[in-house]
Amino acid sequence: EEFVAHDAEVRSLAIGKKSSRVFITGGSDRNVNLWAIGKQTPLLSLSGHTSSVEAVEFDTAEVLVLAGSSNGSIKLWDLEEAKVVRSLTGHRSSCTAVEFHPFGEFFASGSSDTDLKIWDIKKKGCLHTYKGHRGAIKSIRFTPDGRWIVTGGEDNIVKVWDLTAGKLLHDFKFHSGQIRCIDFHPQEFLLATG
Repeated sequence: EEFVAHDAEVRSLAIGKKSSRVFITGGSDRNVNLWAIGKQTPLLSLSGHTSSVEAVEFDTAEVLVLAGSSNGSIKLWDLEEAKVVRSLTGHRSSCTAVEFHPFGEFFASGSSDTDLKIWDIKKKGCLHTYKGHRGAIKSIRFTPDGRWIVTGGEDNIVKVWDLTAGKLLHDFKFHSGQIRCIDFHPQEFLLATG
């Protein structure tokens, strides 16, 4: 199906992995839209960002939505109440990737400022900032067990970070172009990067 999702360019999209029946989009029109697969009008349109929405993600329960914007701000939405639960700032430029931790009350964000940040949802603040990329971070994935996080971006390097130790574990330098996508196999210890 094809339909108009936003008044301007669609910048990000995520499908809910729990039900596989809903998805969210973020646009240059500064909105986050919630959709049911098969319906041509949004179930909900979440406004509040003051710049283009560059990254969106569901939590595992499909109740919370993260949205990072081009001015670096991040909003956390509660879909059941259709309202902003948290507004967070800390990145110096565009928030280009967001990811919920698989179990904890945490999420990660990556930015054009080259920083990876880990945020505590309940404490409403940044727990840790990881530095080391030499270009914008474009993709973030937690390992299925939640112990590590993997990032990739414009510097062509995939970095593996240990959340418990708070340090870089390894650099993978196999790509000759920027890293746009990262994903883990759900059952096996396999990582795909592109």
